[in-house]
Amino acid sequence: MELFYREYGEGKPLIVLHGLFGFSDNWVTLARQFASRGYHMYLVDQRNHGNSPHAEEWNYEVMAEDLRDFVEKHELERPVVLGHSMGGKTAMEFAVRYPNMLEKLIVADIAPKAYPVHHQQIIEGLSAVRLEELTKRSEADRELQKYVQETGVRQFLLKNLARDAQGNFRWKMNLPVIRRHIEEVVRPVCEGAHFMKPALFLRGGKSDYITEADYPLIEDIFTDVKFVCFEQAGHWLHAEEPARVLEEVLAFLEE
Repeated sequence: MELFYREYGEGKPLIVLHGLFGFSDNWVTLARQFASRGYHMYLVDQRNHGNSPHAEEWNYEVMAEDLRDFVEKHELERPVVLGHSMGGKTAMEFAVRYPNMLEKLIVADIAPKAYPVHHQQIIEGLSAVRLEELTKRSEADRELQKYVQETGVRQFLLKNLARDAQGNFRWKMNLPVIRRHIEEVVRPVCEGAHFMKPALFLRGGKSDYITEADYPLIEDIFTDVKFVCFEQAGHWLHAEEPARVLEEVLAFLEE
């Protein structure tokens, strides 16, 4: 699969994978800062997201294979892989399957465990937006507000609203496949596997995606792991505390 990506800088390759409903644009500001410090940044849209192709098959195995193909096609020599949320699970799955293809792993606010499905309200809201009737983005926001009260979350989701060649609104994400296969996003990864290269897990102190109770599971799989907690941040810690994310990741990369 030919994944869409954004590219910045020169130097050591660092691949960034976004989370569910996101795409490469979410990481541009931080990517430019990493690029200014000597890293060759690749911000990748995972399948069924952003500007990458849509496909019926959607799970962590195929997304890890997509990443392997991307690394091989671009002839990247042992890149660092950073993934947030869903992207973190893809990164973990890739790391345990192909440990010799990366140098270090960075995971932002996700554990390799199973989670309950908790995206139904967002999916219902996105599905309720009548794209064929939209004349402007504010109309989509009003409809989505019936399902998603948080303004910041709606703004994040509405970044997926685009126009096709005829000028009609469309979702960049493959909403029908996401809706049918949402259980794939919350299932565990890396069961029975081990990754012995350096790994950094970042977590938001106000998020429940990773808690200290998850550390033993993570340490069992990722045997050379470091944890950093951003006490005042939630799940989108890279948006809430970008300066500290930059600082902690650079320190880890330069160890």
